[in-house]
Order: sequence, then structure tokens, then C-alpha cells
Amino acid sequence: MSIDFDALWKHVSSNFFGDPIHSPHGPAHWKRVERNGVLLASRTGADVTVVRLFALFHDSKRENDMTDPEHGLRGAQYARTLKGSLFDLDDRRFALLDYACTWHTDIDHSDDPTIGSCWDADRLDLGRVGMIPNRNLMSTDFGKLIADTGTIFPFIKQTEQDAAANP
Repeated sequence: MSIDFDALWKHVSSNFFGDPIHSPHGPAHWKRVERNGVLLASRTGADVTVVRLFALFHDSKRENDMTDPEHGLRGAQYARTLKGSLFDLDDRRFALLDYACTWHTDIDHSDDPTIGSCWDADRLDLGRVGMIPNRNLMSTDFGKLIADTGTIFPFIKQTEQDAAANP
């Protein structure tokens, strides 16, 4: 089953609690996490589909923009309710998604390239709330390099240039 990401994004976004544009945890943030995660996956070997689904679900069931310690677990549970209807993954890949969503704010590091890329992708968007990403909280070497650089944009630009040079 291929995933219609546009339809899935519309469905999940329509069920977000807050302002989809201005919430620091809403769909605009999810899109940046997806962009960051796809870039990270290009160098970490992460499962791009799991990374993209993480971006969508990790904050999708927040109840507020402040302290919400159970939001990752709720996001994972929400993904479980849509699995098999709006998207599908085998059990091994879904377990990665479930773990990444559930623990993204409670565990600092993962040696798994997919989980690590998910968490780094989220942490690389901390600038939205005035925080600078910390290399010590990155799981992947590429995430650490981006954090050390202070911005992801040179890496995005280089990827775009590489894609244009190699159509």
C-alpha cells in the first residue's frame, strides 16, 4: 500500500487542537521536521517513510502548546488508529514509528538511525521556540554537524544544488 501523504496530512492536520499556522507544535512545525528528517535520512540511512510519518504524528495529539508530557504517546496511539486505512507499514517499521513518537521528548539519544533521525529532525527545529539545537542532544553524526554549524540551511541548499546537477 503506497501512502497518499497529501490525504494523510489533510486528515491529521484537520484534527489538530490549535492554530495550524501559529502553533509552535502544529503542521508548519511538522513540515519543517519532515524536511529536516528527509535531509538527515539522505546521510544516515534512516527509513524515509518512517521519518515522514514521525514528522506528522509526533506532535499531532498535543492538547496544548505548553507542558504536555503524554503527547508523544497519544500521537503514536493516533497513528495506530489510522494504520491500515490511511497508511500502512509492516510491524517492524511501525514499531520504529511508535517508539520514536512515544519517547521523542523523554529520551535523549538513539543508536537506531531511523529513530535518531526522527529525534534530530525535531530538535533541529528548536529555533521556532528560541532555542539553539545542542549537539549533545543529537543522535546522529549528521545531526551533530548541523547543530555545530548553527543552521540547517547550507545543507538544504547543497542538497538542492546536488539534485539540480544530477537530475
